Amino acid sequence: MPISLQAAQQLSQSRLTNFVIDEFRKSALMDLLTFDNTVKPQGGKSLAYVYNRVKTLPTAAVRAINSEYVPQEADTEQITVNLKVLGGSFQVDRVLAANEEGVVDLVQFELQQKTNATIALFHDLFINGDSAANAAAFDGLNKALTGSSTELTPAEVIDLGSSAKIDANWKIFLDHLRKLKARLDGAPGVLLMHREMFAVFQSVMDRAGINLSGKDNYGDEALQWGSATVMALGDKPGTSDPIIADTSIYMARLGLDGLHGVTPEGDTLVKTYLPDMKQPGAVKLGEVEFPCAMALKATRAAGVLRNVQIG
Repeated sequence: MPISLQAAQQLSQSRLTNFVIDEFRKSALMDLLTFDNTVKPQGGKSLAYVYNRVKTLPTAAVRAINSEYVPQEADTEQITVNLKVLGGSFQVDRVLAANEEGVVDLVQFELQQKTNATIALFHDLFINGDSAANAAAFDGLNKALTGSSTELTPAEVIDLGSSAKIDANWKIFLDHLRKLKARLDGAPGVLLMHREMFAVFQSVMDRAGINLSGKDNYGDEALQWGSATVMALGDKPGTSDPIIADTSIYMARLGLDGLHGVTPEGDTLVKTYLPDMKQPGAVKLGEVEFPCAMALKATRAAGVLRNVQIG
């Protein structure tokens, strides 16, 4: 059964696991995603998720009496997504864990920090993942969309590098953004971009007189543009390098027939392995683990706008 982070949180019985899932939900992207599972109908699980990606849509026609339709089939491509394991471990001394709670709960603090790094890694792979370059990664949107019909690259650079340039070119930018939206097979649920592009996006909408309402449920700032949540993906884990290194804008229709996540199980998403203070050993180990991948069921369920310059 497909599951969301919200549903997984409701199923959790552990206070700290519930806390970790709540931290994952502060990612607007992860909170919006539905995660399908790899549970097999005949029983058992797998770390491979096989699906058919729709490449060519079916057609329909009229026919004359006593004539036949010209046969035409929807074109699909079988895709296998191999789930990858994201997460990390931490160590705490049992004396500090037991006696420093007045300052900070060290176990909860380390869980939070490791969760934040795992979220950043998921964001990074969601865009930049390339299993050919790194066998431990799943393939991301950049790889899936390069050379596709929903990769929109204007012949000339859209220059939004200054306030004057935004004044001069915001209509061109908005025209191309809507052209990209029109190439998708349905209304997008999310727009993903560089953090500075996020600020420029707001400036464009100000000039267009379009009100971007806020999304207060998320830890990072997220806005609403029509049906889509607009967000900046931030930095790669442990660095100040932006996940979306250029000014490309990614747009996706979310859903089990569009773009969604994949996990092994249908009743949980995030695994926490907490330090056991009752066992021997002075230094205790804790872990956060998130086996996952991304599936793009239809090539037109996602797109990207390239060749935008913000200085």
